[in-house]
Amino acid sequence: MKQLGMIFIAAVLFVVSQSLYKVNEWETGMLFRFGEVVESGIEPGLHLKMPVVNNVRAFDTRLQTLDAPPERYLTSEKKNLIVDSFVKWRIVDVEKFFTTTSGDYIGAGNRLGQIIKDGLRNEFGNRTVKEVISAERVEIAATVKSITKDKVSEFGIEIEDVRIKRIDLAQDISDSVYRRMEAERNRVAKDLRSKGSEAAEKIRADADRQKVVILADAYREAEILRGKGDATAADIYAKAYNQDSEFYAFYHSINSYQNAFRDKSDVLLVDPKADFFQYFNESEKK
Repeated sequence: MKQLGMIFIAAVLFVVSQSLYKVNEWETGMLFRFGEVVESGIEPGLHLKMPVVNNVRAFDTRLQTLDAPPERYLTSEKKNLIVDSFVKWRIVDVEKFFTTTSGDYIGAGNRLGQIIKDGLRNEFGNRTVKEVISAERVEIAATVKSITKDKVSEFGIEIEDVRIKRIDLAQDISDSVYRRMEAERNRVAKDLRSKGSEAAEKIRADADRQKVVILADAYREAEILRGKGDATAADIYAKAYNQDSEFYAFYHSINSYQNAFRDKSDVLLVDPKADFFQYFNESEKK
């Protein structure tokens, strides 16, 4: 009897354990009866099921990341761009997800990745390299998210975000872009040098003009001052002459003698009776 009781208790415990199942807080459960879905969207917690008849599967409804390898896309100019992107997605309808993908996360990711690639291919195909590289990557990602929303909803999936991590030019395009950039920089530098040379010539010409004007003004001012000085000196000489003409003549002759005989080696051949020796002759008479 004791053994039968133990067996009964063990059987009850087994049945109870097979009748209870748990759904974690980050999961959504789905209940099957002989492989057929009878209930979906089971919330987290402890639940009952029929042993053997029912089985349960839980799906992770947390945010998933699909980080696809870089892909090559053509722009409207038929230029190759290498684009690295990723997608954030989650399961919102577990029944749709199970019926369309058999609950295969890898297969769902592949199908989602193909949809995103098609969207990106269309968007890049409608833009030039300059438009893509400049500032439109955010707009491209938002557009792809919007146009693929309905397509992925068929799989019970919702796209939370589409991001473009990096856009690289193919090597031939990179070389072409760099050459154009170099040519543009050289053109700008040449233009700046030309403008600088032109400005320098203007500055030099203006400086030369100002120099000529300043020298002319200085010469004119000097001539005016010299003329005034000469006039003043002439006036002084005239007044001095009028006061004592004889003394002025004598003083003027003395200055002439000093200038004529400044050096002892100077020799002057002049008639002794000439006016130059007037005052010498007068001193001899006295």
